[in-house]
Amino acid sequence: MKILKSKIKNKTAQTAVIGLGYVGLPLSVEIANSGYNVTGIDIDQEKVERLNKGESYVLDVGDEKLDKILDNGKFKATTDYTQIADCDAISICVPTPLRKTKDPDTTFIISVVDKLIEYMTVDTLIILESTTYPGTTEELIQNRLEEELGFKAGEDFYLCFSPERVDPGNKVYGTHNTPKVIGGTTPEGLELAQDFYGSFLEEIVPVSCTNVAETVKLLENTFRSVNIALVNEMAMMCERMGIDVWEVIDAAATKPFGFMPFYPGPGIGGHCIPLDPTYLSWKAKTYDFYNKFIDLASDINGNMPRFTVNKVADILNEVKKPINGSKILLLGIAYKADIDDLRESPGLELYRLLESKGAEVDYYDPYVDSFDNAGEIVKGIDLDEDIIKDYDLSVLATNHSNFEYKWLAENADLILDTRNAFTGIEKEHIYKLGAPLNN
Repeated sequence: MKILKSKIKNKTAQTAVIGLGYVGLPLSVEIANSGYNVTGIDIDQEKVERLNKGESYVLDVGDEKLDKILDNGKFKATTDYTQIADCDAISICVPTPLRKTKDPDTTFIISVVDKLIEYMTVDTLIILESTTYPGTTEELIQNRLEEELGFKAGEDFYLCFSPERVDPGNKVYGTHNTPKVIGGTTPEGLELAQDFYGSFLEEIVPVSCTNVAETVKLLENTFRSVNIALVNEMAMMCERMGIDVWEVIDAAATKPFGFMPFYPGPGIGGHCIPLDPTYLSWKAKTYDFYNKFIDLASDINGNMPRFTVNKVADILNEVKKPINGSKILLLGIAYKADIDDLRESPGLELYRLLESKGAEVDYYDPYVDSFDNAGEIVKGIDLDEDIIKDYDLSVLATNHSNFEYKWLAENADLILDTRNAFTGIEKEHIYKLGAPLNN
């Protein structure tokens, strides 16, 4: 431990980040910029080749940031897991999706552990960042390393969990200045992880164990999921009552205490909010505990795309048109504003639902060139005054800041605004989700 602690202090420790996506690549940049040598490992050969040429595919990591750490020799990307043998500190940032049966898919973590067993050496610090259920770090990593290698945690290797808190596109909080929660399976591991992450991040928040650290991330996103579900249900209720939910929220947000504004939308997306609460609920069931709030919130949020499509039908009905045969344009397909991330995007579900009802559906998104729709590649359109007038209805699904909302309002025939992005633009042909048709 003393040798590893010294290497971290002197920044001579050889580091690796496994998984070079929205979490792993920004983390690699922070580690490399602080002076460590970083080996980025990913199974995607195309991604590795792009990174080594200085081409970033993550919006929060510009090419100039990547060029800097490549030019000074602090970063290299590879698919070669044998590099693990030379590493002193390893951060694991691989995906943890859900299976169709809504139970956790830890295949990527298990695959990494297989490689650790094959190549890692003693005196290595391992930090899992992949969001997962409480107990994963001990069950899938510590137990296997101890059983199959004969290593002992706290003596031969050091193991921690530190939940990623990446918010793609956030201009204020990034990897560097977002407080970092860390829990260790042993006090020695926690101490080393604090030394390591504390050497390139602004604030470290230690907790008593990995189970606590794992649950922290799940609570954070369950909090968001439940509150989004509440306001989505309010939107449905207000619409039926002839009340504009957006006006209600804005007025409530003036209260300086006891209220935090959340906003409705066509559904929830990204890797975290739709998935993390389900991880927690799944694990709780193994203790015969059933999370009613989580399940109810998932049900409400999961049905928002269908509620949105029903609103589309109501709007078209006002002008005596059916969905079947109507030309509908989705404005934005990414799951949130100003990013290119399609993971769990409600826009994709809107596309599929509208298409299944016979609509001719296109999309325009300056951040997304194309997407895979059940094996068919769907490409976005270019937008001009003549093209947008050709659609019976335009649905604002993603409120990108570079959309020209006044221009859209002037040129589109009918608009359904699911994000309140057209606020302040008073046009009779603009309808809002969560507001009556005659708003």
